[in-house]
Order: sequence, then structure tokens, then C-alpha cells
Amino acid sequence: MNIQSEIDFFVELAPIDKARFLCRIVLEVGEEARLGAPDGNDPARMRFVNEINQRLIRFIYQILSEDANRPADDIVMRMLLGNRTDTRSQLLVHNAYRRALNAFESFDTTVLLNNT
Repeated sequence: MNIQSEIDFFVELAPIDKARFLCRIVLEVGEEARLGAPDGNDPARMRFVNEINQRLIRFIYQILSEDANRPADDIVMRMLLGNRTDTRSQLLVHNAYRRALNAFESFDTTVLLNNT
């Protein structure tokens, strides 16, 4: 996976689409963790998923509230897609990201009806 091209894709999205895309990733990370664990009860995996999802949800909140102090888009994408020493966790995130990207590309840019 070319992280720079994924960063470029994310940076070009409108803020509402960034939030929508990240929400999809949060959903897919949770789903990947649930499906990927053979016994369904791996505490280390669930802690990792919880931590990643909390960071992403906080970033989504910062995007939607137009927080000027939020981390840069590239930092968040590198945190999400960067190499990890735990290859199972890395694979979990990459699989979830690919599924989120495939689902997201099936939609056009979000249009807000009450946007003034």
C-alpha cells in the first residue's frame, strides 16, 4: 500500500467527506476485529481496536467542529496506515481500510441540503 497516495486522496476530500470516510473506517476496523479473531476473544486485539477507533472518532469530532488545533491529515493517515511491529494489527487495519475505501468510492461527494 502506498501511504502517500492514500494521504493525497484523503487530503483532497471535503471535511464532511473526511468525516464520513473515517466513520466507515471505524466501522470496518470493528468488523475486522470481530471476524478476524478465531475465538472472538483476543483482549490485546480488542484493546488495539478500541485505541485506534477512539483516536479516529476524536479526529472526526475535530473535523466536524472545525477545530484548528486538530492533527494534520497526513499525521492521522500515517498513524492509521503506517508499519507496525504487530503484523496482525497492521493487517487488520489495512483490510479494514481497503473495505472502507471500496465502499466509500461507490458514493459521490456528500451534498448537504441545509448548507448555507
